[in-house]
Amino acid sequence: MINFPDGIHAKAVIFDFDGVIVDTEPLHYATFQRILEPEGLRFSWQEYIETYIGFDDRDAFAHAFATQGKMLTPDMLLSLIERKATLFCEVIGDGVTPYPGVVELIRHLHGHAFPLAICSGALRSDIDPILAMLGIGDCFDIIVTADDVAASKPDPECYRLALSRLLALYPGHFSASEAIAIEDTPAGISAALGAGLVVCAVTNSYPADRLSQATCITDSLASITQE
Repeated sequence: MINFPDGIHAKAVIFDFDGVIVDTEPLHYATFQRILEPEGLRFSWQEYIETYIGFDDRDAFAHAFATQGKMLTPDMLLSLIERKATLFCEVIGDGVTPYPGVVELIRHLHGHAFPLAICSGALRSDIDPILAMLGIGDCFDIIVTADDVAASKPDPECYRLALSRLLALYPGHFSASEAIAIEDTPAGISAALGAGLVVCAVTNSYPADRLSQATCITDSLASITQE
């Protein structure tokens, strides 16, 4: 059993990735700018936080082009996504920093055979190298990414898929009501709630008042306790 704020307990945990495990949002933002600036589609960091942070790459590029009334064909979109994936791998080559307590929490839960999953709007190619850098690549039973779903958060499809796969791996071990999602954005919270999950929000990307829809809120995963 793992103990969250407000007396909430869980037997399975589904982690968001960017903004929960690692602080990669500035790296994603910088990579978007390198690709979009030559197209005259630059957007500010504040716009990224307010709008783009909840999108996967597909929806982020689509939104950037749509706001400027520019055409974006399927082939163009695929090319942009591939370019961003390549650039992002270069950017993270210097290393990434996990949020306090999260690697220790993941290793502890994995060591005690907790059902663990990742549900992220990032690409699998963005996630795997970072998990390897942090030494937690083998800790997750299920990883659901933008590659696996048609719609990005706040659509609940990704969390429904992660939960169903985790339940199938651990029949009788836990119920949907005993699984908790850890999120850092309003879009992520909406997606998890839409899939019927309890949600713990961590204030890594937004202040607590922007995360009020979550079941509980914490300032750091270092404060989560285990039994």
